[in-house]
Amino acid sequence: MAGATYLMFDEIDWATESTTVTPKELVDAARATGARRKFVATGQEGFYMNHSEMPAGFTVPPHTHDHDELIVVIDGGCTILGGGPDLKANDALTVPAHHEYGFRCGPEGMRFITIRTGEATVRLTG
Repeated sequence: MAGATYLMFDEIDWATESTTVTPKELVDAARATGARRKFVATGQEGFYMNHSEMPAGFTVPPHTHDHDELIVVIDGGCTILGGGPDLKANDALTVPAHHEYGFRCGPEGMRFITIRTGEATVRLTG
């Protein structure tokens, strides 16, 4: 289709280095546990999408982003830190910019996608 951009998951490499928008200590902690992600959409038509896989029990500490985001759980699930329902496959969460949140992956770990309309900076708050 003319004008469309096709982002083929199997043709995108897993990220191997930290980005400038995610604190290095968070990236290093995630990588040490086997967590990984692909930067699927990187600004095409204004969209940014990450595909992330995290092991059982992995905790993403309280943090904020400077862009709104949509998180969609593909497999597994998580518990939102500080309150909120447990999320499981096919559940979604919208998070407004600058809202603090964190989560702990459940016993199966979690695969999820994050969609934003900008390259979001992560600020650890906890």
